[in-house]
Formats: sequence, structure tokens, C-alpha cells
Amino acid sequence: MLMSVVRVRSCCLRLIWLSLLTQLFVQSQTPGVRRKFEYKLSFKGPHLVQRDGTIPFWEHFGNAIASDESIRITPSLRSKKGSVWSKEVNTHDNWEVEIVFRVSGRGRIGADGLAVWYTTDRGQEGPVFGSSDNWNGLGVFFDSFDNDGLHNNPYILAVLNDGTKSYEHETDGANQQVGGCLKDFRNKPFPIRAKIEYFNKALTLSIHNGLTSNADYELCLRAENVLLPKNGYFGVSAATGALADDHDVFAFLTTSLSSPSESSDVVVDQVPEDDRKKFEQEFDEYRDKLNKAKEEYKREHPDKAGEYLDDDDKMFEAQEIRELKLILEGQNDIQRVLKTLTSKLDEVVGRQERQLSVLTLLSQQTGTGQQTQDVSLLVNSQKEIATQVRELRTALGTVQSQLSKSSPGTDHTAQLQDINNNMNSVHNDIKTLLTKHQSAVQCPVCPQSASCVSTFSLVVFLAIQLACILAFLIYRSSREAAAKKFY
Repeated sequence: MLMSVVRVRSCCLRLIWLSLLTQLFVQSQTPGVRRKFEYKLSFKGPHLVQRDGTIPFWEHFGNAIASDESIRITPSLRSKKGSVWSKEVNTHDNWEVEIVFRVSGRGRIGADGLAVWYTTDRGQEGPVFGSSDNWNGLGVFFDSFDNDGLHNNPYILAVLNDGTKSYEHETDGANQQVGGCLKDFRNKPFPIRAKIEYFNKALTLSIHNGLTSNADYELCLRAENVLLPKNGYFGVSAATGALADDHDVFAFLTTSLSSPSESSDVVVDQVPEDDRKKFEQEFDEYRDKLNKAKEEYKREHPDKAGEYLDDDDKMFEAQEIRELKLILEGQNDIQRVLKTLTSKLDEVVGRQERQLSVLTLLSQQTGTGQQTQDVSLLVNSQKEIATQVRELRTALGTVQSQLSKSSPGTDHTAQLQDINNNMNSVHNDIKTLLTKHQSAVQCPVCPQSASCVSTFSLVVFLAIQLACILAFLIYRSSREAAAKKFY
């Protein structure tokens, strides 16, 4: 029954979406030009990727990573290439493409760049911004790296090719471009928007600088008498070299353009009245079925009805909430481990103090000479270990207090690094002490009235301490590796 409720709900949502798309397709934003949104040649987040990791009507290659909100064409790693291409062919003579992307990197200079393609064949991995050379069609390049040394990058240019020419990397395509503009598109506070329009053999490229959230475009280039092949594929590719940037694409929206005379037979100003009434009737029927299914489910499952049906938001969990829950659970685990380790350290400190008292008493009972020096050495070593353990316990207590006061999204990298440094220092000191004791003189012969701590007992005790510290280090590294999966 729950599955039937979900199916009815899905049908209703699809019907609403179909109605909205139908109204959107027939809207005309420019006087004299009719526009139609081509959903099979477009993608946009959220809910960009299906459960099997694929993108509807698109396919990604190479090092491209598709997520719920965007497609990372290449990560900020050296020598990576990736691309995403449409599966459907563009059959329209006039079209407009709007791409929303972000290029970000840590360095002042980025590399290599991002390309938007319209070609007769879907490109394979190659040397031209991650795609193949000798393409047939149009390539719009967002070049980040200055290959010719003229200090004119980042640069945006459009290059035409008939399938017989190779891209000139050494000159950054300066002799092959039909137009371009100098525009810095790296590390902007808002995503960059590029609008490519091809209408009546005129190619126009407009750019939004990414400094504001509005949609103000600036003209970058315009070229007349541009002949592009028909039935081409759209695609986006990117590449990195010795320098690397993250190249993320958030949306690729394709709109077909036509004059009123060309589309008068297939495009109308509004949805026909009969179709509108039919859609409304179907929507009312699906809504009634949904309400009946809800009531039936409530009667059959009174204990779960409120959990699933009273509040629709409870049926789905947002990705942000899920990530925050995972982070909170990880912090709780860290706090529990820190508490356990603190209690263990308290036990170790107590044992150290008892050992110190025994050794001090032993040093007082023994006479002067080599035996007194050996006992003094053991006492000093135990004091050093006890001091370092106290410092480590203080550091752990500080981190635990910060974790208890922080929010789920707080970054504890600095505190965990301090713990790592302290533990490495204690580890090195213990290894030094073990080496020193192994080469030292045997424990002096103790009188029958007193008990002497043997070297073997001391080594075993220190080995137990070292094992506890190494176990904590291994646990912490595994937790960090598990946390990296969510970022």
C-alpha cells in the first residue's frame, strides 16, 4: 500500500512538471523569436544523478564525477581529463546554450581550462582541454593557462574547425579564433554564466562575471556568417596539467530558437482549452486517489500513519541533514574514545606514581656508587614518562571540551594535529627510553627486605603503554579516512 501511495504521488508530480514544461516551451522571451526549452539536451541540479549514477540523456567520461548538484569535470589534481556529452543529437538550426560553471583553485595561476563543444561526433579524450583534436564544429574555450607567455590569460575564445585542423596550443589559438575576450573567470564568489547563441548564422557569446548573483551579461564576442554543421552533439570537457583547478558545471540549458513563420505549425501561444481541462481532470483524479490511499493506509496502519503521511517532509531526508548526522555521530565516537583514553591515562599515571615511590624508597635504602646511579636513572626516566603522560592527558581533555562545545560542522583538524604531534613525541621518548634501558646496567641486587623492579617488568610495562598509544593512532586514522568519503 505504501508503494501505491508513492506511485500516485510520483504520477502527480510528473503531471505538474509536464504542465509547467508545456507552458515554458511556448513562452517567447525575445520579440520575433520563439524559444523552446530542450530538456533532452539539458541538465541541471538538484537531483541531477539517478540511483545508478547516470545522468538522464547525458554521459560522462574520464575523470568526470557526477553528483546531486553538479558535475565535476576534473578535480584539482594534476594531469586529469574529463568530459560530459549529450546522447541526443541537436536537430535545430538555431539554438542557445546557457552554461553555469565554476573554476576554482588554490594557486594564483590555474590550468588548463574548460571547453564547451558543438560537434558532429562526440569527442573522445584528447589534448584539447580534455577532448579530441581535429573536431568538426564549434569549440568555446575558457583558457586558464598562458602558453604563449603574453600574459593574456584567463582568456575566452571561440574556434571553428572542419575536422582537418589541429589546435595550436603554443599560441593559445590566437590565429584560429573567430573572436574572444580577456575575462578572469577563476575563483569568483558566484558561479560564472556563459550564454552561447547561434541564430541566422550569427554566433554570439555573452559572459556573466560571477561577482554578483544577478544575471547581467556582458558581450564577449559576435561573429557573422558562421556555418555550423547540422545534427551535432553538445558537450563540456576540461583538463589539468602541472597546475590544477576544480572545473564544476552546475547547469547546461539548451533552448531552440525559431522565427514565427518557421514554427507557426507546431508552436501555439498557449495550451489548448481542451488539453488544459483534460490535464486538470487527470490531476484531480490522481489527487483523489492519493487521498483515498492515505486514508486506507491510516486505517490499516494506525501506528505508522502519522509517521509517514501526516508530514510529507518526514518521508525524505535531505542530504545536508544526513551529512550533519554523520558528522555528529563521528564527534560522539571521538568523545567516547577520548573519555576512555583519559581514564586509561589516569590509571597509567597512578601506576607511574607508585613505581616512582618504590624506586625512590629503593634508592634511599641502597648505598652510593654504580647501583645508586642506575636507580637514579630509572627514577628520572619514570618521572619523564609521567610528565609526558600528564601533558598528553591535558591535551586530550582540551580537545574533548572543545568537541563538546562545538557544532556538528566544526573542523577539528588543528586539534587532531596537536594530538598527533603529542603522541608522536611520547612515542619517540618511549623508544629512546627503551633503547637506553636495554643498553644500561642490570638492576642492582636488592636486599631481601625490599622488592626490586626488574628490567623485564619495566620493558613489558612500557610496551603496554606503547601499544595503547599506537592503537589510538590507528583508530584515529581510520576515522579520518571514513570521514573523507563524505567530502
